[in-house]
Amino acid sequence: MCQTASVNSVNSPARTGTFNDVVTVSDFLTNSALRNPDRVALIEAQTGERISYSALDSKASATAAALLESGLTPSRTGDRVAMLMGNSIEFVISYFGIVRAGLVPLPLNPGYTSREITEILEISQAKVLLVSAEFAELGADSVPDSCPAMLCEEITSTRDSIRIFLKKSIKSLIRKPDSKVEFPKIAVDNLGILLFTSGSDGIAKGVMLTHENLVSNVSALLELRNPPIVSAEDTVLAVLPLFHIYGLNTVLTMSLAAGASVVILDRFDASESLEVIAREHVTTVAGAPAMYLLWSRIPGMTDAMRPVRLLSSGGAPLPVEVFNRFEELTGMRIFEGYGMTESSPVITSTVVNSRARAGCVGLPIAGTSIRIMADSGDEVEFGDPGEIWVKGPGVFLGYWPDRNGGPDSDGWFGTGDIGYQDQDGALHLVDRRRELIIVNGFNVFPREVEAALEALTDVAEAAVLGRPDSETGEAVGALIVLVPGSSATPESIGASVAETLARFKCPTQIRIVESLPRSATGKIAKGRLREVYGVDVSGETIVQD
Repeated sequence: MCQTASVNSVNSPARTGTFNDVVTVSDFLTNSALRNPDRVALIEAQTGERISYSALDSKASATAAALLESGLTPSRTGDRVAMLMGNSIEFVISYFGIVRAGLVPLPLNPGYTSREITEILEISQAKVLLVSAEFAELGADSVPDSCPAMLCEEITSTRDSIRIFLKKSIKSLIRKPDSKVEFPKIAVDNLGILLFTSGSDGIAKGVMLTHENLVSNVSALLELRNPPIVSAEDTVLAVLPLFHIYGLNTVLTMSLAAGASVVILDRFDASESLEVIAREHVTTVAGAPAMYLLWSRIPGMTDAMRPVRLLSSGGAPLPVEVFNRFEELTGMRIFEGYGMTESSPVITSTVVNSRARAGCVGLPIAGTSIRIMADSGDEVEFGDPGEIWVKGPGVFLGYWPDRNGGPDSDGWFGTGDIGYQDQDGALHLVDRRRELIIVNGFNVFPREVEAALEALTDVAEAAVLGRPDSETGEAVGALIVLVPGSSATPESIGASVAETLARFKCPTQIRIVESLPRSATGKIAKGRLREVYGVDVSGETIVQD
């Protein structure tokens, strides 16, 4: 018999009560607009712009109508609509409009290079790229020639493979509320979003999440009442990037489903965000460990946090010292959760049993089960570490486009993360996925960085591994063997690789060595790198400003 820890049986419904009529995340928005149309839904902290639930819902519908009239086709895996935007009201309008049209949103990280964006657009076969004004040049440079032909608008380019709407053009899509367009009927098992992450081989992988995946995760979290994660009376800080599943589903969508007001910040600055929390009387904060670390260093942080009733953290393990420091300064404990893009994202949370504890990520949310497996394939005893496996309605279909790598025939998915359960069944994380580096909650696979380094003319070989970092949790370190006769320096290598990789993937520490340890078969012996060179790849340091 397999031991599992679960709030409910895995066969129990994940959605109950008021959420039975919700098929897509856009239904959450519509329901909140019907309940309280004049309530402020979104506040842009930088501009002060506010938009009510009724206006937001109307603009999402108008955008959906315009997208459908442009010739895009809804289906089980509807036409993909890529979004290259920062945190903004326009992002939210676009996202819910795409969903309402029965199309598939594909949020992109604006920190990616044009090469990385092009690769994702090609793999996904996106039909449209929506680009806000600040990323217009990056969007134009990223349009792949191989995408299905659509006339390019607003940007002068010889490429005509994809339609690009600037921010002002998105606004021109907004039709009058009395526009009559029939929206498609959407099935819960239709593809609801496509999110790309780097694969272990350096090739981008698209995580396929259904509408049921997204809605069930939000619904299960909203059912938690002691304390409630978010309610209609709350004002929520949304500074986590909305292109990431954590910021998108667990912060934005869940808040709008509850009918809360959401304060949008397009970037994190410790001092500025504290000013916004105090000014807008933010009551609920969802953050990443690095945010709490930086906040704890700001004089006056305690006063700024006075309106806040609930703090939560995810994306990476929260250091015990940060947890303790925040409790000392504010009197509040940070509730921590564990999840991944492939699970929509939340798997466990300390809110489930109302016990915020340092070093613990809690019990599974409703409808979700976990088990801890040994390498032998057997389940470990409670208290012993092993790989975390998850089963539940939030677990994805598989990877784009063939659903490969998804859950097994029984619905279980191996996360690759290492953890153990205590006597209460609560989960504690021990290690990350083998070789995976997590920088500020973002996945970095060493092979992708190694490939980018080895593509440089001065680099013969490269080995990449994570190293501890007090602000980002982990950072990327690289060991480099130069081509004979090369005079390249860590600085020049760092500058060159920054042209092809997103900033968070770039090595912040580079060491040039004469050789790398190898196995008996001639492969680089990753397991010996720390033994030979030390855990922090000590040597020359490159800091990407």
